[in-house]
Amino acid sequence: MIPNSTVRADAAVIALVGVAHATSHLFHLLLPPLFPLLMPEFGFGYTEAGFLMTVFFAISGTGQAVAGIVVDRYGARRVLMAGMILLVASGVALSVAVNYPMLLLAVALAGIGNSVFHPADFSLLNKKVSPSRLGYAFSMHGLSGNLGWAMGAAISGMAMAWAGWRGAGLAAALVALGSVAALQLARPLLDDDLARVGARGTAAATFGFLGTPVIWLAFMFFLLITAAFGGLQSFSAPVLGGIYGLSPAAAVAALTGYLLGSAAGMVAGGFVAVRVHAHDRTVGTALVAAATFAAVLASGLPAAWSVIPLMVGIGVGVGLAGPSRDLLVRRVATDSLAGGNASPAFGRVYGFVYSGLDVGLALGPLAFGALLDAGGRDGVLPGVALLQVLAVLTVLTMGRKVGGVRPKSA
Repeated sequence: MIPNSTVRADAAVIALVGVAHATSHLFHLLLPPLFPLLMPEFGFGYTEAGFLMTVFFAISGTGQAVAGIVVDRYGARRVLMAGMILLVASGVALSVAVNYPMLLLAVALAGIGNSVFHPADFSLLNKKVSPSRLGYAFSMHGLSGNLGWAMGAAISGMAMAWAGWRGAGLAAALVALGSVAALQLARPLLDDDLARVGARGTAAATFGFLGTPVIWLAFMFFLLITAAFGGLQSFSAPVLGGIYGLSPAAAVAALTGYLLGSAAGMVAGGFVAVRVHAHDRTVGTALVAAATFAAVLASGLPAAWSVIPLMVGIGVGVGLAGPSRDLLVRRVATDSLAGGNASPAFGRVYGFVYSGLDVGLALGPLAFGALLDAGGRDGVLPGVALLQVLAVLTVLTMGRKVGGVRPKSA
């Protein structure tokens, strides 16, 4: 039974989890806009810049699979608090960095902290929010992540203008500290200590879900789609500037348009997910549209003024897919757990599946950064479109494996 069944309690849980998710995403996009300042100061190139993001997401992805098991054992709220405290430490480490290894330390701390959010967030939402409102909950969860990305870019942009990159680290640490305070004040609402399991259980019980092929399909879907957008988010400024002659400010505006479009699509996607239960087809259609916009942008044929609308279109397609994607993964999770909807062990499935997201975000910036260093600027946007098409094929196969998503309204 879900303890928080009223609209007010559901809304409060969704808001609190959203604040945590936004804070984690702030750290995803804190560094890339600072690369123009950090690269000359510490003497590294695009490959080393991409490697920083690879370290962040590689640690986060590896840690996420482990964090899911920890969430199931000790409770999601406790693990979420620990992750947030590590983000505070990361912001402070960035603000005092004096060389490239210290930047690596800052991103490593952020990667460990970031690893807890998907298994903890989705465990809390599944346990504390009424099933009939989960479509809206996942929509707001995704929207908060996009707002966190925008916040990270905004903090970096203001830092470049006023306080420098060290100020950006301190500002991010203060935001994370505020989120820690909010989660602590809301402890009675989010507390899930009773969900802890006392026994360790067998390895078969803990990892048996990995024998389910659809789990691996879900993992591959996240890897593909986030590899595409990891590269796009990290290097859109040099790519769009090189192809269309955009100024750095205009290129940042295009990235902001993508993020805002994704946020708007995420809101609309929540209503679509609640009403259209063929979630695999919804995801596929939205991502095909996003891939089409990316392919048009890659051609270099549109006028420079159309770059921002096209980036917005890519964002809207990705955003629309989000809530349906999360409900499809929920179906995968419940079908893979012995207890189905009644099982409290969402963490390990969500942790593993969403670790594909971090693996993709680790590989994408590294691969696209190396491509840029090799002079392959014009190959970045076609690569983004191709990865999206592969993700569509994966999610449609996943949908067939689970037979579509049945509404979970009770």
